Amino acid sequence: MADVLAASRRRTDHLTSCVDDLDLTAQHSPLMSPLVWDLAHIANQEELWLLRNVGGRDPMHPEIDSLYDAFQHPRASRPSLPLLRPTEARHYGAEVRGRVLDLLEKVPLEGGPLLSGGFAFGMIAQHEQQHDETMLITHQLRRGQAALTAPPPAPAHRPAETFTQVETFVPGGPFTMGTSTEPWALDNERPAHTVRVEPFHIDTFPVTNAAYQEFIEDGGYTDPRWWTERGWQHRNRADLRAPLFWTREGGQWLRRRFGVVEPVPPTEPVLHVSWFEADAYARWAGRRLPTEAEWEKAARHDPATGRSLRYPWGDTDPEPRHANLGQRHLQPAPVGSYPDGVSPLGVHQLIGDVWEWTSSDFLPYPGFAAFPYQEYSEVFFGGDYKVLRGGSFAVDPVACRGTFRNWDHPVRRQIFSGFRTARSDRGDA
Repeated sequence: MADVLAASRRRTDHLTSCVDDLDLTAQHSPLMSPLVWDLAHIANQEELWLLRNVGGRDPMHPEIDSLYDAFQHPRASRPSLPLLRPTEARHYGAEVRGRVLDLLEKVPLEGGPLLSGGFAFGMIAQHEQQHDETMLITHQLRRGQAALTAPPPAPAHRPAETFTQVETFVPGGPFTMGTSTEPWALDNERPAHTVRVEPFHIDTFPVTNAAYQEFIEDGGYTDPRWWTERGWQHRNRADLRAPLFWTREGGQWLRRRFGVVEPVPPTEPVLHVSWFEADAYARWAGRRLPTEAEWEKAARHDPATGRSLRYPWGDTDPEPRHANLGQRHLQPAPVGSYPDGVSPLGVHQLIGDVWEWTSSDFLPYPGFAAFPYQEYSEVFFGGDYKVLRGGSFAVDPVACRGTFRNWDHPVRRQIFSGFRTARSDRGDA
């Protein structure tokens, strides 16, 4: 448990030590908090849940609780708050962590719901890693010299063009969706329940930059036939013409990636597209976005046993050979990478690389129960949110499972989002 918490903190330190205090306190986009807010919010949540709720300790600094309550202050207003300065935020985080490690040596990881299986500690590790991904998004939005570096992914084990199968058939029938046994699963992943899907085909790989360029060159952004009414209104209002961070110069598409401008790699999954853009592409291609249930069946269902796996490759925790996770690289890997991570049905790269938009609204599963607080999931159900699945290169393995659910507004594209498409099949279930 201490190792998981330490890994999260190393990443937080890396993301906040590579820039100066001016960058930490600046708001690089109204969509995002200043990095220093995330830094102190991570510590405040750790204190709240581990020291106060688990350990029964008195609040360390109750006067700052409201400053770091995400529901009290929208991101755009956070720079105006009397936030802790970078040095103060770091000191607060270190003091909290020291007390948490002391608590961890004393508290039994059993008993009540918060302690069973070490849930509260796992929840906090996931929370920190989720904010690390948020801070990485802020780094991508940040202007100026590159502050982060990482080696590029290796060339694909097998280039996508060597595969004759560009889509994979998924048989219809029931499967087990969600989980009731994963110890650190969050409330919206629970409980396990049986879902039946009709037979369908799904893209073997995420949609690539090269494929998406065909949509652009064919007038995909200027033809309202491919867009929903709301999507077309947003396209016009926001003047969308290509994925976020793409520009066209001298007949070549370029992208800005963490301060570096480079040619768009044709074989990588397309990144930084909104749900509206993904849906328009799917319509243009004569296909559709998969439902959340279809995505999960393609990722977890083992037709040989009828069982739902923890991950596409099986029940073992992710390793580097399985998926592009954990900010090892600062970009998706080419399609055709990670053959060890393929699902039993033959679908590739379902975990890591890019979050994948689905057609589904964010709703509770049958039998849902909020835990440990309503604000994690329940307040978002039924709103203007679409579900994303699979995780991106920015997601740490501790915050990524075959059952993990993400959600965001259909206009959002600063997130590390891509997609794959599907089509219905009228064959036998």
